[in-house]
Amino acid sequence: MTDPSRPDGLVHFGRITGLFGVQGWVKVFSHARPRETIIDYSPWLVKTAEGWREMVVEDGRAQGKGVVVKLAGVDDRDQASQLIGADIEIKFSQLPPPSKGEYYWAQLVGLEVVTLAGQSLGKVDHLVETGANDVLVVRNGKERWLPATASVIRQVDLEAGVIRVDWDADF
Repeated sequence: MTDPSRPDGLVHFGRITGLFGVQGWVKVFSHARPRETIIDYSPWLVKTAEGWREMVVEDGRAQGKGVVVKLAGVDDRDQASQLIGADIEIKFSQLPPPSKGEYYWAQLVGLEVVTLAGQSLGKVDHLVETGANDVLVVRNGKERWLPATASVIRQVDLEAGVIRVDWDADF
């Protein structure tokens, strides 16, 4: 479901999950790969209780299995605690263009999935990383999980908003 207060053209990139130290640093769960590259996409749009707020990354690094970040204007633990649970978004235009035949997950969400025979299976709700391959989660009354492989996904037409798949509609 789309957040009506969310500005268009944004990509969900992570979440502020906790505090790190007493000088305003925060722990971040990053969707970037590798995870610490989230710090390279400054500024962030952070959804606080007051609404969307543009924030500049001053410093950051990988820390254990996560990332810790110092945001400009957040200089103590009390200020940082107000950000816990906040979503981190970046402008899609901040991302490098994907290689030919590659797509960002954010580009695929919401596209209609159609079999080679022309039958609609629904729309891409989200994607899941399984380790073996990514999976498109398609919903239309029922939920289908389709492997995001070249043998299943035959064509992605971003302009038409359609993904053509080699998939049995009864499966």
